[in-house]
Amino acid sequence: MTRVEITAALVQDLVREQHPDLAGLPVRLGARGWDNQLWRLGDDLAVRLPWTTAGALLCNEYRWLPALAPRLPLPIPVPQRFGEPSPRFPRPWLVTTWVPGSPADLHPVTREADAARSLAAFLTALHQPAPADAPAGRERGGPLTDRAEGFANGLAYATEQGLITDPEAVRAVWHDAVTAPAWTGPALWLHADLHPANVLTADGTIAGVVDFGDLCAGDPAYDLSSAWLLLPDDGVDLCYAEYQPDAATVRRARGWAMARVLSGILIGHDGGPGGKPTWAPPAYAALRRLLTRTRSPRSGC
Repeated sequence: MTRVEITAALVQDLVREQHPDLAGLPVRLGARGWDNQLWRLGDDLAVRLPWTTAGALLCNEYRWLPALAPRLPLPIPVPQRFGEPSPRFPRPWLVTTWVPGSPADLHPVTREADAARSLAAFLTALHQPAPADAPAGRERGGPLTDRAEGFANGLAYATEQGLITDPEAVRAVWHDAVTAPAWTGPALWLHADLHPANVLTADGTIAGVVDFGDLCAGDPAYDLSSAWLLLPDDGVDLCYAEYQPDAATVRRARGWAMARVLSGILIGHDGGPGGKPTWAPPAYAALRRLLTRTRSPRSGC
């Protein structure tokens, strides 16, 4: 998908054409994400526009987030208005609430216990049975075995590039996860993209969660893997003790965490336009935590 150039003038024109009652609010860049750009609209709103995708994921946010948001204990961007595709901008876009905070890849968690409790409470509230027409995940929330070939290829490449120094230890974590019993419960709502750039911090703890474009239904182990990337060393234990996953889910979460570590390292060291250097440090920190554990985190199981 071709990237679209987005400017403050374009955002102002789109708002003026489709939501003229908001046209007087100042516009300024908030963030450039992987799929979308976020432009501040006044103090309390933001305009979310896809610049590398067709925008279908924003439609999921617009449909589902207003109903999910009230039960979540952390602030999230709640869609307020829908922007129709037009000749000026041929993709759907949203006006959402603005969530203050700093991305955790730039300002990591330092208040470990508070953040662990916040993450566990957020996931407990989110992980409820999803309706039959909930979105399907993009290889997220399904069986780990679906990612086996991609994981093997990514690990081989990262090892060749000198980014992974102990591939056998990495494979051992992965093998334990893929041989764990599969999720047999109902498909639960998942954020499905909880990495440090999509979690906001303030005063050392978690202050909000953004980018629900990959919202889908599936195995909660995928979201639980985020604890390894977001929380300091003892934070995973604290989070899991609050959430209380079963032993098999803990094992699968470790495998998903390792897959996401590998992705973060590769993306962090990509010298091209897709590279995000701030993704590598939290990925390496999570890798160290995963490889130094000789037992699963405490989970009540």
